[in-house]
Amino acid sequence: MSAMTFTARDIKDVAAATTQCAILPLFHGEKLSGAALKLDKAANGAIRSALSLGDFSAKAGESLMLPGAGKSKRILLIGCGEAKTFNREAARKFCQQCYRALESTQAGEAMLHLAALDLNEKEAEWTLGYLARHLVAASYRYTETVSKPKAPWKLTRLVVNTHSALPTRAASTALRQGRAIGLGINEARNLANLPGNICTPAYLARHARKLARSSSSLGVTVLEEKKMRELGMGSLLSVSAGSDQPAKLIVMHYKGGKSSDKPHVLVGKGITFDSGGISLKPGAKMDEMKFDMGGAASVFGTVRAVAELGLSINVVGIVAAAENMPSGSATKPGDVVTSMSGKTIEVLNTDAEGRLVLCDALTYAARFKPETVIDIATLTGACVVALGSQATGLFSKEDALAEQLLAAGEEVYDRAWRMPLWDEYQSQLKSNFADIANIGGPGGGAITAACFLSRFTEDYRWAHLDIAGSAWDSTPKGATGRPVALLTRYLMDRDGQ
Repeated sequence: MSAMTFTARDIKDVAAATTQCAILPLFHGEKLSGAALKLDKAANGAIRSALSLGDFSAKAGESLMLPGAGKSKRILLIGCGEAKTFNREAARKFCQQCYRALESTQAGEAMLHLAALDLNEKEAEWTLGYLARHLVAASYRYTETVSKPKAPWKLTRLVVNTHSALPTRAASTALRQGRAIGLGINEARNLANLPGNICTPAYLARHARKLARSSSSLGVTVLEEKKMRELGMGSLLSVSAGSDQPAKLIVMHYKGGKSSDKPHVLVGKGITFDSGGISLKPGAKMDEMKFDMGGAASVFGTVRAVAELGLSINVVGIVAAAENMPSGSATKPGDVVTSMSGKTIEVLNTDAEGRLVLCDALTYAARFKPETVIDIATLTGACVVALGSQATGLFSKEDALAEQLLAAGEEVYDRAWRMPLWDEYQSQLKSNFADIANIGGPGGGAITAACFLSRFTEDYRWAHLDIAGSAWDSTPKGATGRPVALLTRYLMDRDGQ
């Protein structure tokens, strides 16, 4: 995990500022001014020469490292394209180019001259938040099961010179928020990247307790299978029936608000490995089913980010953790199980197991008298067909809640797309032998999965995020940490930050 730190300072004499690498954004076709002019003078015109020689034109995506000047050991020029078209998309590319250019250096510390971007305060805050998040997330290295892991990124500290661009307090807040989200993303990625023989339900329970020890505002309760049976969680337990790994219901309590404040509840699907059970999956890419706990990983990541930020709200993170395996004791297609709600479910396909663990966790969530409940799950291949990997599928009958989640995703570029949740789809879940079937046929699979979950969420405001396409990449293979940024931004909005 990144130990990178961020500091905001107001520096007037940039040539006298000590740094291993001065980062200087430049716009294509614009005259040098401010920090650029002062650094150019200290460097005996090296920046102007690079521009006049054509070695660097300041187009978007360009970068050039120059020898140091004054007390700057290096000067890194980052191209920002046309000033009049510099928007948030261009700011994102600028942040990404900063990382790529800095990664190739041995600099352990760098200084960004923010005023050179010529942004208003709101956009300057957004850019700094995204920059901190991106640098922390991009510096992530998976090391857990590699004998010779990739060397960590050298850069451990970024100083932002806010001079005339932004008050240092506002800059520090933006950097702190971005760093917290980046750490949450990395938390989720690391858990999801772990192999299924390590990241078992028991491992997740231990990890939750470890996370709780890092914050006085966090507490953890773990329900074992005996307690789940007492509560009537027959649906969740039907998924772990074929596995040697006992299921766990992990409940993380973040108490940042008043005791009387209703909590926001996050419910994560935590299938630590999904073989499909008796409805066995094809062998190709089955290894990627270790990522089927991406929803649970995002709950861990969001809880960590919330604790880092110290939000003044209450959050409950529920992880329904189980392993779905075939064996003589496994649930069979056609079996009928009874959920905690009392509804009976005909299991037509044991590979539609995520909804079986989630429905009992969603019923359990009602006991917290929640303000909102959001479940996050790598639930359906149908959602990948519909939206690809770019957007998370969002389902909710609560228009205000859906709009808040969509807006949060847009703000942090962790976007979702709202899908229908019409009553007309519910008929596909009819069963002759139970109250409800666990699949609804080939058409609208992501929608009927959400319809199934909706049957267990009638007591509170609820939204469902299907992250089957957005939670991991196949090329190169690895978890993305989505939608931690969306969820954290949503919770920050509820806190008014």
